[in-house]
Amino acid sequence: MKGGIMDKTIRTNLDNIRSSDAQLQNKAYTFLMKETEKPVDWVYEAWDELIEGLTDKDNHVRAICGQLLGNLGKSDPKGRMHKDFDKLLAVTKDERFVTARHTMQNIWKVGLGGEKAQVLVVKGLEKRYKECGTEKNGKLIRYDILVSMRNLYNATTSSEVKEKALELIELETDLKNKKKYASVWKN
Repeated sequence: MKGGIMDKTIRTNLDNIRSSDAQLQNKAYTFLMKETEKPVDWVYEAWDELIEGLTDKDNHVRAICGQLLGNLGKSDPKGRMHKDFDKLLAVTKDERFVTARHTMQNIWKVGLGGEKAQVLVVKGLEKRYKECGTEKNGKLIRYDILVSMRNLYNATTSSEVKEKALELIELETDLKNKKKYASVWKN
């Protein structure tokens, strides 16, 4: 990948995300998730197709694109995620709960793109926390949100992230749930 030019291996794997061959799709997912653990210079060459993939008819494509975009948060110096974050957050409401959950569990990584990205993630997670209470898996979604916030806090040690998470836990009226949520923030 010289000078931001995507190499053929990356291109092939991006194409294979949409493969009808599950094995090929899974290999592409594994490869690209590993590639995007560190900043990459081909982020904007893949950006639009990954955003488009968030609404693909195949829930696997939606989940993969959601997770990759989370990983690409640290590779976004132009701050394009600020324009597209709502599209990514929408996948956390996917009709297929497993797709929503995979996206939710990875969305915190967007916050690794700097302070503004952190604020974006925290505000988005706060919004989801407040609205998901009546959803079918609301308790689990809230738990995942708090785990995401904890992961972001662990990676950044941002006191704002921790304060917001503890504030959200205080909104919980069910004591059993409140205790479970608070356990995420012990230590």
